[in-house]
Amino acid sequence: METAHIENKKLAIGWFSFTCSEDSTILFTELLNKHFDEWKKLIDFRHIKSLKTKNELKDLDVAFVEGAISSPDQEKEVKEIRENTKYVVAIGQCACTGMPSASRNAFGDEEMDDRIKWYMDNFNYHQKVKKLEDVIKVDDKVEGCPMNVPKFMSVMEKYLKLFNIV
Repeated sequence: METAHIENKKLAIGWFSFTCSEDSTILFTELLNKHFDEWKKLIDFRHIKSLKTKNELKDLDVAFVEGAISSPDQEKEVKEIRENTKYVVAIGQCACTGMPSASRNAFGDEEMDDRIKWYMDNFNYHQKVKKLEDVIKVDDKVEGCPMNVPKFMSVMEKYLKLFNIV
């Protein structure tokens, strides 16, 4: 992504992860290895728990959200993210379709043994796992398990242009 920086303004982003393998977070970290020098001039990395201890959830331009929503606490958190960002991008299959995290939605009563019921109750899980757009408005999707990197790069460039950063 070779582009000219228009002004000193930066795209304020957050990266969030819910119920998933976090393979897209790993890919994002790998992309930072290659693009960090370029992106640090263009992007304000406000909230990325996998990389920073001091995170801020307010006035985000774009929130990249990986993973399905499997508990009331996650549902509350993702709604807070939606309230504090202009755009939400669902990252990876779990966020986009719920799968494979939502595979337990197909369990019948006979498959819900005491061990599974204990986990559901102990961790306050929803009865059903939800894809991101079942809970909040999603503006873009980057499917794949892990995410499709060329599509992610295209979406990143789209928002850099939309906010007049490049």
